[in-house]
Amino acid sequence: MPIDINCDMGESMDAFTLEKNEEILDYVTSINIACGYHAGNHTIMHKTVRNAIRKNVLIGAHPGYPDLQGFGRRDMDFSADEIYNMIVYQVGALQAFVSVEKGILHHVKPHGALYNQSANNIEKATAIVNAVYDINPTYVLYCLAGSEMVKIAKKKGLPVYEEVFSDRNYNEDGTLVSRDDANALIQTEEEMFVHVKSILTSNEVMSVQQKRIKISAQTLCIHGDGPHALAYAKKIYELRKQIG
Repeated sequence: MPIDINCDMGESMDAFTLEKNEEILDYVTSINIACGYHAGNHTIMHKTVRNAIRKNVLIGAHPGYPDLQGFGRRDMDFSADEIYNMIVYQVGALQAFVSVEKGILHHVKPHGALYNQSANNIEKATAIVNAVYDINPTYVLYCLAGSEMVKIAKKKGLPVYEEVFSDRNYNEDGTLVSRDDANALIQTEEEMFVHVKSILTSNEVMSVQQKRIKISAQTLCIHGDGPHALAYAKKIYELRKQIG
């Protein structure tokens, strides 16, 4: 089965960005909608849900830390109970908008610092897995390929899509290079193309330490807030069709 292409959306109030993101829907197979904590609001959530249903794109919730100022990318210290509750709260909000539009919520993907901190932290990962399972055990959890969260979710019986990133660099242990690092993002379309082609054809990425690492995944992420998001989406869409 061809790899799923997902995109983070509903993260901007800017009219131009919203229009650009709507065009991206033609080149992805699933989206992750911000739930108001790190970005977005009730109006943007509803509009994005409607657009996704109209374009027949799978819908996921994208819950993050309560950090509008830092776009959810600042590390925060919350207990497992607090993380459980913030996941239930945010997913429940998006679930309601999907329900009123007669759609189906497909998955949950944590955002930003919450995603990174919980990937290999057993306590935080377990809190997220339990929250998603308790909301609906058929929802797919999108999480970092090869992470502890993958193991915890599978042991719980929760469906999982292991995720790789089209525009992020990797360390040799399979973790993402920190966004605090100048080398966190892949900067050019040419580099992105080589990176994604390696994932799709060989299940490999080249780490920043110049070591090839195996990486198996069912979904590939495009960051919707990136300056090259639409161009990357089009390129990846065509590459995915060619490879099949």
